[in-house]
Amino acid sequence: MNHPLRDLVQEAFAPLGVLARATDQFSPRQGQTDMALAVADVVSQGGSLVVEAGTGVGKTFAYLVPALLSGERVLLSTATKALQDQLYARDLPRLVQALNLPIRLALLKGRSSYLCTHRMEIARRDTQIPDRHTVHLLSRVETWSLSTRTGDLAELPGLDERSPLIPLITSNRENCLGSQCPKFKTCHVNAARREALGADVVVINHHLFFADMAVRETGMAELLPSVRVVIFDEAHQLNEVGVNFLGHQLGTAQLLDVTRDMLATGLQLARGLADWQGVCSGLERAARDLRLMGGKRMGAVKLRWTEDAPESIHPGAWTQSLQDVGAACVQALQALDTVSEIAPDFMRLHDRVAELAKRVDAFLNPCASDAVRWVDVSASQMRLMEAPLDIAETVRERLMKTSTVVAEDDMDQEPPPWQDEPSLEEAFGSHAQAHASNADERDTHASAFDRAFPMRPADDTRPRSWVFTSATLGDDPRLRWFTEPCGLESATVLRVSSPFDYPAQASLYVPRDIVRPNDPAHSAQVAALASDAVRRLGGRTLVLTTTLRALRAIGDVMKQQLEGSGIEVLVQGEWPKRHLMERFREGAQADEGGCVLVASATFWEGFDVPGDALQLVIIDKLPFPPPNDPLVEARSKRLEAQGRSPFNDYFVPEAVVALKQGAGRLIRTESDQGVLVLCDNRLVTTGYGRRLIAALPPMRQLQTALELAQSLDALSPDLISKTSTTTF
Repeated sequence: MNHPLRDLVQEAFAPLGVLARATDQFSPRQGQTDMALAVADVVSQGGSLVVEAGTGVGKTFAYLVPALLSGERVLLSTATKALQDQLYARDLPRLVQALNLPIRLALLKGRSSYLCTHRMEIARRDTQIPDRHTVHLLSRVETWSLSTRTGDLAELPGLDERSPLIPLITSNRENCLGSQCPKFKTCHVNAARREALGADVVVINHHLFFADMAVRETGMAELLPSVRVVIFDEAHQLNEVGVNFLGHQLGTAQLLDVTRDMLATGLQLARGLADWQGVCSGLERAARDLRLMGGKRMGAVKLRWTEDAPESIHPGAWTQSLQDVGAACVQALQALDTVSEIAPDFMRLHDRVAELAKRVDAFLNPCASDAVRWVDVSASQMRLMEAPLDIAETVRERLMKTSTVVAEDDMDQEPPPWQDEPSLEEAFGSHAQAHASNADERDTHASAFDRAFPMRPADDTRPRSWVFTSATLGDDPRLRWFTEPCGLESATVLRVSSPFDYPAQASLYVPRDIVRPNDPAHSAQVAALASDAVRRLGGRTLVLTTTLRALRAIGDVMKQQLEGSGIEVLVQGEWPKRHLMERFREGAQADEGGCVLVASATFWEGFDVPGDALQLVIIDKLPFPPPNDPLVEARSKRLEAQGRSPFNDYFVPEAVVALKQGAGRLIRTESDQGVLVLCDNRLVTTGYGRRLIAALPPMRQLQTALELAQSLDALSPDLISKTSTTTF
C-alpha cells in the first residue's frame, strides 16, 4: 500500500529523518515505525485500526506523527486529564516544532475542570462553607481567577481534587445556566470550546467523549462532524468508561445537591414567594429515606437488582420510597413554576428537578432487556444504576455507521430539553471562520510536510479514520477482549511487541509456599514478604493490591514491621494521589530515605517511575473481576447463553489485561532493572495460571527465595547492605 503520507512517515522515522535531527533522544525502533505506517494507512484510506503496542514502543509518536503529517483535523482522546495535560503541554508541542507544522492545538475538558465565576460568586455569599480552610482556599481561587486565561483548575497548585470547594466553584450540566448565565460571554468552558472548534488537533478524554454521546452537552456534537481522524489512546478503558455514561443513574447526592441549591436560591431571590423550607425539607427527607433503604454500610457495596427491588430490600417499601421521591420532585416543580420568570437560576433548577423526576419514573419501570441494574450503597449515599453490558451496539450504530466527516445523524439529532445554550457555531462562528484568520500564516510558514498535505476542507465526505491503541488489549491475535465489547470485530488489528530486553532487565518470582488468596492469612504473608524485600532493597517498592481490604491490611502490617527502619510506608488514601507520587519519587533520591507505596485501583496504570526510583513491584493476587458484581454476573450469563465459557472468555482475559497493566509499572526504559513478585501460587499450579504468565513480558523466572534475595541484592549494590540476613 503506497501513498504520499506513508512516504512522509517513513522519512520522519528514518535514522537520519526529521525526528532524529530534532532530538538526540530519538532512536529508530522497528515496532514504532511499523505502527506509524499502519496508522498512516488507515488515516489515508479510512476505517478502523486497533494497535496493541507494548511498553517502550513509543506509541504516542507512532500515532501523532502520521496524524499531524496528514493535514487532517484530529480528535485525540486519552484516559485521564493528567494524560491530556501531558499530550497537550509536552508531546504535541515537541512534535509540532520538530515537524515544523503550523498546527493549532486545543485542550478540551469537562465542565468540572474549569472555574465557574458565577458559582464562585455564589460560594462567596454561602454561609454554609464547611470550614476555615475551605474559606481560605476560596480566597486563593478568587485571586487566581483574576490572572488565569483558561480557568483550568489544574493550573492552581495545591488544590486537592477531593476538596469540598470544587463542586462549589465549578458547574455541571445540571446547574449550568447556559446562555442565561450573567457570565456567559466570559465563561471559561465556552472559551475552551471556541478554541477547540478552531483547532487542527483537539485533545479530550474518554469521559468527555462518552458524556457527549449520552447528553450531547459538551460541545462534541459540533466538533466531531468536522473531524476526520479520531484516535483513542489508553483504549483499554473505553468499554468501562462508555458503559458508565451510556446508562442511567439516580443518586441521593444529586437530590441533596439540587435541594441545597434550590433552598439557597429561593431564600436569596424569592423569599416569601414559596415555602422553600417546606418544599426542600420534603425532598431532602425523601432522598435520605431512599438512602436508608440500603441499610447501614461501613463501606461501599453493590446490590443486585434483578427483580422488582434490589436484593435484601422489600419490594413494596422500595417502590413507595421511589414514589415519595417522585412526589417530592413534583412538589418542587410546582414551587419553581411560580418563580421561573424571576431569574435564570430558577429555570435551570426547574430543568434539573424535571430531569430527576424523569429518572425516578424510569427506575419505577422495568429494566431494558439489554441492560443490567444495580444499586451502589455507601455510608453517605445511594446510586441507582442501569447500564448496557458493553458499548458494542453504540459504536456500531452511532460511530461506525456515520463514519463520514459530515455526519447527518450527528447534526440533526435534537439536544436534550435541559440544553438551552447555543451551539458552538451560533456562539462563536463556524470552523471555517475560525480558520480563516490563520490562512495567511499557513501559506507563509508552511513546511514541506504542510505543503504536501494541506488541511482538508470541512465538507470532506471521505470515510472517517479511527485508531484505538493501548499497551494492553488482550492475549489473543484478534484481541477479542477489546474488539468484541467495543464493536470492532472487523477492524484491522496490529500487535507490536515491546523492544525491551525483558530476560536481561526483569525477573519474575512466584512464592510457591504462600497460602491461597482466600485464606485469611494471605494478606499478612504478603506484607511479611514485602517488608523483608523492602529492607533488603532500601525502599523503591510498589505493592499493588486487588481490594481495599487487602490495601489496608497490608499497609498496616508493613508500617508496623518497617517502623524505625528509615523506610517510609505510603498508603493510598492517606494523601492525595499527586502527593503520594511526588513523595515516592523523592524517596529514591540519594539523600533521602527510601519509600514503599501500597496502592490499589488507579495506581495499577498511569503511574510511571522510570529508573532506580522503582525496582520492585509486588502484586498480592491475580486481579480477577469480582464474580458477585452485578455487571460481571450479567456479562457471564450472556456468555453462558451463547454457549461460551465465562471463565475462559471473560474472567481470564480481564485478569490478563489488569495483570499486564500492573506488571507494566516495573520496566519503563531500556536501562531499567527490576523484579516482579506475584503472590498467588495459582500461577504455577493451574492451567490458566500458565496462560497468564505467557501473557506477561518474557521475564527471567526465579524459582526460590534465595534467587529472589540474590536478584534484589544485584539491583543496587551501592544501596544494599551485604550483611543482611533476610530470608523469604
